[in-house]
Amino acid sequence: MKNLIKYSGIALFMAMGLQSQAQDVDVLVVEEDEQTTLWDRSLPNYRYPDQRGISTFEPNKDVVYGDFEGVQVRLGGAFALQFQGLDQENASGAPDLHELGSDFNLATANMTFDILLAKGVRVHLNTYLSSQHHPEAYVKGGYLQVDNLDFISEGLASGLMEHLRVKFGHMENNYGDAHFRRSDNAMALYNPFVGNYLMDSFTTEVGGELYYFNEGWLGMVGFTNGKLNQSTVGEGHTSPSLLGKIGYDKQLSEDFRFRLTGSVFHSAHNNGRGIYLYSGDRAGSRYYNVMNGPDGGDSFRAGRINPDLKNEMTAFMINPFIKVGGLEFFGIYENASGKYASEKDERTWNQYAGELIYRFGKTENFYVGGRYNTVNGELASGEDVSVNRLNLGGGWFMTKNILTKIEYVNQDYNDYPTGDIHNGGSFNGFNVEAVISF
Repeated sequence: MKNLIKYSGIALFMAMGLQSQAQDVDVLVVEEDEQTTLWDRSLPNYRYPDQRGISTFEPNKDVVYGDFEGVQVRLGGAFALQFQGLDQENASGAPDLHELGSDFNLATANMTFDILLAKGVRVHLNTYLSSQHHPEAYVKGGYLQVDNLDFISEGLASGLMEHLRVKFGHMENNYGDAHFRRSDNAMALYNPFVGNYLMDSFTTEVGGELYYFNEGWLGMVGFTNGKLNQSTVGEGHTSPSLLGKIGYDKQLSEDFRFRLTGSVFHSAHNNGRGIYLYSGDRAGSRYYNVMNGPDGGDSFRAGRINPDLKNEMTAFMINPFIKVGGLEFFGIYENASGKYASEKDERTWNQYAGELIYRFGKTENFYVGGRYNTVNGELASGEDVSVNRLNLGGGWFMTKNILTKIEYVNQDYNDYPTGDIHNGGSFNGFNVEAVISF
């Protein structure tokens, strides 16, 4: 109880500090004839980066557009700061772990541009200004999204484009629904907890995606070139990755929403640095320094599980989402199978997660909830292992742009071999996070 009071006080202190800096920034419209400013609170086919974007997955398909009045540039950003108080241990004889203290992590920051170039045509760019793995600024990725073809010819394929969307770029690829609820470096407002999922399916690769929307039904097919770091060296060493999604998402009544999707990802051949689906996040884990020691460990992806499947990998994910009033449930069933480099036999990993959140208050600006996440699979060395994580916590939207949250986390590693740093491993404790996003 003393720890809970302590960390709740820290959460309030951090949030009040961030609130004093927050500004509500929206859209700057630059006219072709003269430069003027117009504050507009919407872009078409767009997910809000504030509380309004909570529980949004693919942005809605808008079919009614106003007159295009010139290029609109929306400058956005996100800032996140955590206070971490975790303890960890592993079995006697396993490699030493770092001794953890209670202190602040490195503050992280994102900067985003969303630019309306023409009617129904938008470009997105996201830059990490500071992250755990790269304190210097670097571009996460970007894409061109096309929802209307009037920029080519007025009314071109208008009936078809009421249902279709095209995206292309070096971008976050749309496999599964879990990546819509994860923390993306400083953009941690969509995540009700501090940490992401154990098998964190997230990668940014060059590719394209074609979407179909119709009365709640959605479908997507896409491809990538299979590379996180782009290079023309090693022609033929990497095959394209293919991905797809099908689902249904409908607000069936004022108080009841139902969504169910299934996704698949397949990469046939990669003899380079491997397949990045579970190792593509370059920003780093929220649980700093856990399961790390002087002689190695999880590095900046601390606390996550990478199945390390580098060839002939197929993964699929099923995600239910149900919201009844203020109560929402999100779930994950995921299966990934493939081989490590020259392995002859296929290995399989499974992930299960259930997340129950209750949102309340006048604008659902408070929430409490829990998440249970477990994975099991076979290491490249042959051992069958499992990892379990429990998160309990809550949050407060002080404004639609400012969120403060606190969580308790407990994570256990089971059946890892002697000599592995995870043998008998566990960590637990409290985390506090304050987030601004606009």
